[in-house]
Amino acid sequence: MRFDEYRAHDAVGLAELVAKGDVHPTELLQAALDRNAEINPVINAMSLLMEDVGKELAGRTATGPFAGVPFLLKDLAQDYAGYPTSAGTGPLRGVRAARHSINVERWLAAGLVIFGKTTTSEFGAKGVVETRTFGATRNPWNPDHTPGGSSGGSGAAVAAGIVPMAGASDGGGSIRIPAACNGLFGLKAGRGLISNGPVLGDALFGAVSEGVLSRSVRDTAVMLDILSQPDPGGPYAVTRPDRPFRDAVTEPPRRLRIGFTHESPQGTPVDAEAVRAVEDVARLLESLGHTVEPAAPAIDGKQLAMDFMTVWTALAAAELKHACQLSGAAPTDFDIDTQVLAAVGRALAAPDVIEAHARWNDHTRALSAFHTTHDLLLTPTLAAPPLRIGENRTPAIAETVLPPLLRLGAGKLMSRTNFYVDLVTANLSAVPFTQLANITGRPAMSVPTHWTASGLPLGTQFVGPSGSEYLLLQLAAEIETAQPWFNRHPEAPRP
Repeated sequence: MRFDEYRAHDAVGLAELVAKGDVHPTELLQAALDRNAEINPVINAMSLLMEDVGKELAGRTATGPFAGVPFLLKDLAQDYAGYPTSAGTGPLRGVRAARHSINVERWLAAGLVIFGKTTTSEFGAKGVVETRTFGATRNPWNPDHTPGGSSGGSGAAVAAGIVPMAGASDGGGSIRIPAACNGLFGLKAGRGLISNGPVLGDALFGAVSEGVLSRSVRDTAVMLDILSQPDPGGPYAVTRPDRPFRDAVTEPPRRLRIGFTHESPQGTPVDAEAVRAVEDVARLLESLGHTVEPAAPAIDGKQLAMDFMTVWTALAAAELKHACQLSGAAPTDFDIDTQVLAAVGRALAAPDVIEAHARWNDHTRALSAFHTTHDLLLTPTLAAPPLRIGENRTPAIAETVLPPLLRLGAGKLMSRTNFYVDLVTANLSAVPFTQLANITGRPAMSVPTHWTASGLPLGTQFVGPSGSEYLLLQLAAEIETAQPWFNRHPEAPRP
């Protein structure tokens, strides 16, 4: 199969070709492998090639809604038995998973042909993918820029046409950020709808959701039917709609009242392109019959950022400790950013973490109050176009100064000074809009509605109330029909 033929179909479309006998899964896999060989040296989207697994799966009798379609896992919490899940680190590359994660089992049952894993920031902690172990992952639209993170490798692989859809996860924006950076659709499901098991249960107090990045709304909708199956061992019993999510793409939404804002909740700058993205989609929504007006939930955005990062740094400390135990590595074997986050997390008192998490309830109730008057909240997904490679990197002087300070136990001092406030601001200023949905456990999506004057994608975000995944998919499909993006793709960058 030629690459132009392969890229002309989404995952549902490729599965239909397989079902009709027009193409064999081995042909699709070869198209994916050929594209990977051509483009990955430029974008660095793959952390692990599992070609042997892919060929074995492609040779089986294909069954399931995505039978025969090539697919990539995110190299974080998406375990494939017998292969490492590196989580963006060097030390964990030598630790092999004992069993498949639940979602990998579901993807295999759906007939997907898994043939590798995509790059991620270390422990999924940053909105870019630039690690000591794997280097920088680059945006297919312009390799001088980031594809976002932490699911940046998946975003780059889908945008570049290696696969039509790839595994992703979102604990602070990690599905929506790369969706916005790469011109893709990304839905973060609400709390508990998709299992994180079996190794994880209530990941990051329920802030983390597994999912995919895709080029079409229907691919995500069909995938949500697969991933939202109940998990008897999971921490939540979640009410699901009485009809398949795939039906949402053919059923227009009711007329909605949508509140929008393009002001950063942290008070940090927002680029004119991000403002324009929101204003343009607001006009589109009005033309489709929706009511769109300036409005925002009554939330202290600076406090929300601190409450998010307090819990996040505590998680970083626990993850680094666990990774050292699994691999026998030392903390200094990990990225300096990870070491700093973990040092701050270790220095926090337990009451600090409990109090920060308790305030998540305040933010949740404020967003819930907003949703009593507005069906959805519309914001930029990013505060600015995709960052240039290295723009978010820890300065060289800090890489020199910080290690000895950390050895002297500076984490406590950092957690009690303006350093911590500055750390939070620096970490979230480019992506201040996405953490709200994670803290509150509400579903949210990034839709590829805007391209900058320089040709970079810049998506817009919609946040809905609990259980609004069906409604979000309906609206996304309506936007996709009114302003199609599927056939808009980057020209192949060259080495």
